[in-house]
Amino acid sequence: MNTMKLEIVTPTGLIFDGDVKMVTLPGKEGEFGVLPQHAQLVSLLDAGLITIQNARGGETIVAINGGYVKVDENKVSCIVDGAVLISDESGVVAEKLEEAKELLQKAQTSDVAIATAVGKVESIKKSL
Repeated sequence: MNTMKLEIVTPTGLIFDGDVKMVTLPGKEGEFGVLPQHAQLVSLLDAGLITIQNARGGETIVAINGGYVKVDENKVSCIVDGAVLISDESGVVAEKLEEAKELLQKAQTSDVAIATAVGKVESIKKSL
């Protein structure tokens, strides 16, 4: 299966850098997925969760509080204000769940977007 490069960058550094099969992003107009060979676009990101399907089949989840994304055919670059890695291929990073929840609640965006993202974090926490 084809893969693409994904980078998630904050002002403090790189959060994720790797080859992925697919990424689901929290766009300002709603969630959207990106696969390899996607049409080029630039979009604003809302507070929410980025869900990454890794090249090896695992899943990674990153909470963000907003930013933007640039999509090319074989590369996705996310520039975000703040991010917390919630889970990686080895599983949920339990100590990061509260940090992710705080990051999302501090985001200056719609209450609906924040409530949706916090609800997803809570459901991850309950599944532990």
